[in-house]
Amino acid sequence: MLEISTIREHKDRVVEGLKKRNVDTTLLELLDTIVTTDDLRKSTQTTLDNLLSQSNKMASEIGQLFKSGKTQEADTLKGKVTELKDDIKEYENKLRSIKESLDDMLLQIPNVPHSSVPAGKGAEDNEVYKNWGQPFPQLMDGALPHWELAEKYNIISFKDGVKLTGSGFPVYKGKGARLQRALINFFLDEASKAGFNEIQPPLMVNKDSARATGQLPDKEGQMYYVEKDDFYLIPTAEVPVTNLYRDVILQKSDFPIKLTGYTPCFRREAGSYGSDVKGLNRLHQFDKVEIVWMDLPDHSYDVLMEMLKHVEGLLEKLELPYRILRLCGGDTGFNSALTFDFETWSAAQERWLEVSSVSNFETFQANRMHLRFKDEDGKTRLAHTLNGSALALARIVATLLENHQTPSGIKIPKALVPYTGFDFIN
Repeated sequence: MLEISTIREHKDRVVEGLKKRNVDTTLLELLDTIVTTDDLRKSTQTTLDNLLSQSNKMASEIGQLFKSGKTQEADTLKGKVTELKDDIKEYENKLRSIKESLDDMLLQIPNVPHSSVPAGKGAEDNEVYKNWGQPFPQLMDGALPHWELAEKYNIISFKDGVKLTGSGFPVYKGKGARLQRALINFFLDEASKAGFNEIQPPLMVNKDSARATGQLPDKEGQMYYVEKDDFYLIPTAEVPVTNLYRDVILQKSDFPIKLTGYTPCFRREAGSYGSDVKGLNRLHQFDKVEIVWMDLPDHSYDVLMEMLKHVEGLLEKLELPYRILRLCGGDTGFNSALTFDFETWSAAQERWLEVSSVSNFETFQANRMHLRFKDEDGKTRLAHTLNGSALALARIVATLLENHQTPSGIKIPKALVPYTGFDFIN
């Protein structure tokens, strides 16, 4: 969440940034309420501190009076301390209520977009940052979309998934299952070569974890909830991996922190319909390898570019044409200051499919999760956090099947053959 000091000292920049997101005016008005509520918090804290100081002073005086044999005076002072304790309790409750109210308001405010984020209302206003490869490869006559290829070669069953669970839960079979496993291992190995430390996290998290990385309350309706245990199934490995550093104070020498993790991901995807959800286009359960990077504020935008290059390298080794979009204000996620989306061209569907988002959250997540570090003069500061998909498998599989289909089968990219153990699906 935003730091109150940022809202106080840079209100014009905050308002300008939030307007890029096309937020409701009531949210902008909330900024002033946050400042006045914080003023109340400060004055209440000051009063409470004074009361505690008086109580401690009186307690010391009572001890001295008893030692001096002045029992009556000591008892009188004890009565005053009792009254003071009632006041202290009242102000402690008041302060707790003010802090809860302040947190509730701050949780409603999204991150301020970076100055490079273009204005816009939605996906149609995103800016093409880079193209790679032939974006519209010419396929053979009679080329099939991936869901028909999956059925033709018996590698993915959507019907079995519906039978076992429901729509959006495919079953991978034979070479399809081996392709999934190959991609996961390939992505993890590439991340390890790039210096990311592999983590195998839980697939469920508690509310504190979901709140710290910004899924709650913003994405609560998109998450699967295990009510009896009060756990959430993770929508991405970002949540548990980043939370490893919740409530941690680091030294500057600890950076950079580079982590990677493979997990299944679970998302309700409410409101999706039509061609957007056909085949592997939009699933409720899918596999993904995530990269998470934590670093010093001065380094984070250089880090963001390095993460982009890493994802580019993966797509180029898979021989998939792609483009990178700089998301506009209206399409940038709640937590992000700047997001780049990678899309691969789905040749048989003749459309772009998002396969990765790489984002810099600046201090937004770190403030929620209290991830801090000490600089040279001992001052405690918030770190910057970044994350990216490297990569999300479902749509990678979709575009890989479609773009690499031939009359005799589906050709496996050269870089992936050592992982699959075969170079063709036929």
